[in-house]
Amino acid sequence: MTGHGDFDFLVGSWNGRQRRLRKPLAGCSDWDEFTSTTQCWQLFGGAANVDEVQIPDRGFSGVSLRLLDPVSGQWSIYWANSRNGLLIMPPVVGGFIDGVGYFYSEEDYEGTPITVRYTWCDITTVSARWEQAFSPDDRRTWETNWTMDFERVS
Repeated sequence: MTGHGDFDFLVGSWNGRQRRLRKPLAGCSDWDEFTSTTQCWQLFGGAANVDEVQIPDRGFSGVSLRLLDPVSGQWSIYWANSRNGLLIMPPVVGGFIDGVGYFYSEEDYEGTPITVRYTWCDITTVSARWEQAFSPDDRRTWETNWTMDFERVS
């Protein structure tokens, strides 16, 4: 099955270094930096997983749920956080090409229609990188506004 096991690298415990742009799509270059811990579990034999990220310095935690469509080979990634308890919809949807994962959704940010992109890259057995970017112009330009560098806890 295409896509099966794509997120197996993420299973386990991680420390994270996160950077979040304070004001996306506003020409801002001021980043908020903080640490996190993540625990990820595999489900459905590699066709799904869930992770919980703890961000104590910012007073919240979050959950990601990743589900593989066995027909299309595409992953849907859902996110919820403890601040509001709501599942963010729509999910970002996509897959991996040559070891890099690209996932997209069409959303609204403060009244502006945008495309959201998650990128998974620099994946090794002990590290990985996740990035979120917004495009307000139909994917012509992208502004990366959140990054997380993962380091496996041994």
